[in-house]
Amino acid sequence: MTGNERSTVTDSGNGTRRRSETTRIAILAAARERFAADGYERATIRAIAKDANIDPSMVMRYYGNKEGLFAAAVSVDLKLPDLSRLPRAEVGEAMVLHFLHLWEENEVLTALLRVGVTNQAGAERMQDIFGEQLLPLARQVCPDPEQYPTRAALAATQLLGLALTRYVLRLPPAVALSPEEVVAWLAPTVQRYLTAPNP
Repeated sequence: MTGNERSTVTDSGNGTRRRSETTRIAILAAARERFAADGYERATIRAIAKDANIDPSMVMRYYGNKEGLFAAAVSVDLKLPDLSRLPRAEVGEAMVLHFLHLWEENEVLTALLRVGVTNQAGAERMQDIFGEQLLPLARQVCPDPEQYPTRAALAATQLLGLALTRYVLRLPPAVALSPEEVVAWLAPTVQRYLTAPNP
């Protein structure tokens, strides 16, 4: 094989990889928008492929099925604050403020919550996020390290409950609360769950 031939083969391989990566990016972008707009159950592989301007078989080739695509599309970084840098008395307020901003600005999280309460793939993704991101955060501030999983779960009841009632079910009294009111009501409870003495 000549140098020119080797260069052609290498360039072809790189070009294929670049096209593959571009296709994956297009699929995931379309999937995120479709899941956020339609929810998990109504979003279809065919609609996502149409949005990405590709054949549906390509979606199946890269992700196998809708569950696999969903799990890949909603790889979520909560960008949680470092609570160890805050005065302990302020961690509840910091958590509620952080999650309130997340829910207000991130439609993917709303879609993930919507799926999580109705579908096993969504529930497992939520469990992964809890284990990978929220548990370590609770461990930073809880006074009894052996209880941090329980404390994190209790804090999650408030934060997820807020999101469910305000952004998914859209209960009018929950929607009507100003951000300041949400923080005033929820922060003391989250604070107690994370830092109060073990009852």
